[in-house]
Amino acid sequence: MTRTLALTTALLGTLAMPAFAGSPEAGYVEPAPMAPAPVAVVATQDWTGFSLGAQAGYGSFNSENPEDDDAAGTFGVKTGYDYDMGSYVVGGGLQYDKTDIDLGGANVDGVLRAGGRIGADMGKTLPYFAAGYAKAFTDNDTIGDSNGYYAGLGIEHMLTTNVSLGGEVLYNKFDKFDTDFEADATTANVSLNYRF
Repeated sequence: MTRTLALTTALLGTLAMPAFAGSPEAGYVEPAPMAPAPVAVVATQDWTGFSLGAQAGYGSFNSENPEDDDAAGTFGVKTGYDYDMGSYVVGGGLQYDKTDIDLGGANVDGVLRAGGRIGADMGKTLPYFAAGYAKAFTDNDTIGDSNGYYAGLGIEHMLTTNVSLGGEVLYNKFDKFDTDFEADATTANVSLNYRF
């Protein structure tokens, strides 16, 4: 009986040894792979859509007769539509500025602009180039109104999801007044816009 017990113990010991052979850290379990850390997604501004805004600024008109040159404040409204292409934005719009600039017997009382713009999409900031058709309205039937063009630079920055602050400087050229009278103007304005 004692011999059988000793034999059984030796046999069990022999069977158990290979389980520990070459494995000094018995019971070691490989840890599960860690999931990658979540990457923060940076929200970008989508400039696509309509906008409506109010603007105020300053205009300086120069004519063929320097003594007739004048400058005055401007205020008006603007509307437009932009399309976000990813790295750049294209759009078009209308704006009208009311003013009271004396050009030697004729008051320029308003300027209408219709044109386009193209800018670099920098997230919440949009620097752009703008150009298009411009028309100056006067209160003098002899001089009349004039068609022309404008071109310039601007920048728009989103303050909230729908509200932006903008600014632009434009060169305007008018040479189609009824009396062959020519004038050009430099206008600068600041706008507050709501984007739909």
